[in-house]
Amino acid sequence: MLSTLKKRLGAAASAIAALAVAGLLSSCTSTKMPSDVNPGMTALPGLPPVEHITGEVPPPAPREFRAAWVSTVANIDWPSRSNLPVAKQQAEAIAILDRAKSLNLNAIVLQVRPSADAIYPSQLEPWSEYLTGKQGQPPLPMYDPLAFWVTQAHARGLELHAWFNPYRARHATAKSPLARDSFAVTNPASVKQYGRYLWMDPGDAAASKHTTDVVLDVVRRYDIDGVHIDDYFYPYPIDAPGAGSNAGAGAEAAALDAGSGGAKRELPFPDEPSWQQYLLGGGQLDRASWRRQNVNQLIESLYTGIHREKSWVRFGISPFGIGRPDRRPPGIVGFSQYDKLYADAELWLSRGWLDYLSPQLYWPVGQAPQAFGVLLDYWLAQNPYGRHIWPGLYTSRIDNTAKSYTPQEIIKQIELTRTRPGANGQVHFSMIPLMQNRKGISDQLKATVYQSPALIPATPWLGTEAPGTPTVIMRRDTTSVNLKFTAGAGKPVTQYAVWARYGADWRFTVVSGLQSELTLVDDSTGKVNAVVVSAVDRLGNESPRVTLRQPAQ
Repeated sequence: MLSTLKKRLGAAASAIAALAVAGLLSSCTSTKMPSDVNPGMTALPGLPPVEHITGEVPPPAPREFRAAWVSTVANIDWPSRSNLPVAKQQAEAIAILDRAKSLNLNAIVLQVRPSADAIYPSQLEPWSEYLTGKQGQPPLPMYDPLAFWVTQAHARGLELHAWFNPYRARHATAKSPLARDSFAVTNPASVKQYGRYLWMDPGDAAASKHTTDVVLDVVRRYDIDGVHIDDYFYPYPIDAPGAGSNAGAGAEAAALDAGSGGAKRELPFPDEPSWQQYLLGGGQLDRASWRRQNVNQLIESLYTGIHREKSWVRFGISPFGIGRPDRRPPGIVGFSQYDKLYADAELWLSRGWLDYLSPQLYWPVGQAPQAFGVLLDYWLAQNPYGRHIWPGLYTSRIDNTAKSYTPQEIIKQIELTRTRPGANGQVHFSMIPLMQNRKGISDQLKATVYQSPALIPATPWLGTEAPGTPTVIMRRDTTSVNLKFTAGAGKPVTQYAVWARYGADWRFTVVSGLQSELTLVDDSTGKVNAVVVSAVDRLGNESPRVTLRQPAQ
C-alpha cells in the first residue's frame, strides 16, 4: 500500500440521498441518538439524526462494503513484530477480527504476499520474514496463518480477501537474507534492483507467470472470498543519483503529497533486456505503452484465471487515486500512475477485468487539487460495466503529525460516498488506527456511520441464483427469543440477515452461516415480537424472507 513504511513510522438530491442512506444504515440497531449509543460521546455535526424503522415489514437489508487493510509488510498491522510466538500471533489476529466485528465491518483485506514471499505454506515462495524473522523459516510450532485467518473471519461473519503485491521481490525493510527458493534467487534475470528494493520485471514472461501461479495456487487451496492487488505495478520512480534522496518510500510519499512526478531526474527502471527482447520479436509499441501492456496482460490473466478456478471469488484492485492526466476533471493535479506506474486503471474498468476498484483517495474532501468527492466521481464515470467502487480511505492519517486528519474527516468521506450511486462501500488503510482508536475514531465510527451491521453488496455479474429459503424456529422464554436456522435446499449459505422488531422498532443484525442459533434479548425498548430472516450466499444473493411473529400477550 502507498508509502506503508512512512505510515508505520508516522504512526438538493445528493443531500436527500445522504439522509436516506445514512438513516437506514445508522438506525437499524438503535432508536437512540448517536450521543446515547456510546455514553460520553457527542453527536458529530452535520450527521442526520437516527430515524426509527417501524411498520409491519422491515426495509431491505442495508448493504455496504466495510473493510480494512491488514498489512504484514514491515509489520505495520500484523503481526506486531516478526518472530512472535505462534500463540501471540493468533491472539493478535483474533483481536483484529473481534475489533472489526465490533465496529460492524464486514471484510478484512489481509496481505498474504508482501514481497514475493508468503504467510502460508507454499511450494512456490518462501515463508515471509515478517512472520518468522527469517525468510524461508516456518512458524514453530507449525501452523497455517492464512487458514487460521480464513476460519476465524468466517466464524465471525467476515469476508477474507487475500492481498498480493504483484511485483515486489524484496522490501527496503527486509533484514534476513533471501531464501534459496526465493524467485530472486531462482530467476535472477527476471528480478531487477531498483533503489533499495528488488522488483520483478513486469516485462519478463517468467515473472508474470510466477505471480499468476502464486495467486491461483491460493485461490485453489484456500476458502478466500476475494483476491486483492495494490498500487505497486512498476515501482514508484526514485530520484537519480545526485537528483535527490527518494529511495522508494520517499517517492511514494511525494506522490501522495500531490507531487506530479518527473520534476527531478528519475532513475530509469532497468528493464532494457526485456524491452530489447520485445523489439526483436517485432513489437511496435513505444516503451511506455509496452509497459502498460505488460501490466494489462497480468490483470486480464488474473481476472480470467481466478474466475475459472472459483467463479465466486471476487477480484479487486486498489490503484493510486488520481486518474490519467488527459482525462482528469478541471483543477485536479498530481502524480500520474498512468505514466509512472504504467497502471491503466481506466482500461481495466472499461474491459470489466475486475469486480471492485478501491482507488486510494488519500486526500481530504476540501483539498481542491485532489478533492475526495471529485476524484470519486471521476472513477464512477469510468465504470461502464457497473463494477463495485469502494474507495480506499487514509484512516492512518489520524496521527500526531501536522497533517493529521480528524476523525470527522473520515466520517465525512464515508457520508459523501453514500451520496454517490455505485459507490457502496469503503476500505480503511489500515487496521492499526482502528485498533488504537486514534483520537476516538473507532468510537465515533460506531456511534455514527457504523451503528448497524450491513451486508456486502451483491455481485450479479458473477451469479444471481439465490439460496433456498431457510427454515427458522423461534422459541420465546421470559426475557429473550431463541432462533434456530436451517439452510434451505440449493446453494450454500454464508450468512443470515436478521431483522428483529423490539416493540415498534426494527433492528438489523447479520449471523454467520456457520452459526445455527441466535438469541435476541428483550430490552427497555420492548420485547422482541417479530423476526424476519433471509439466507445470503457468497455473492450477496438473498433468499426469500421468512417471517415469524409472537402472538400478542
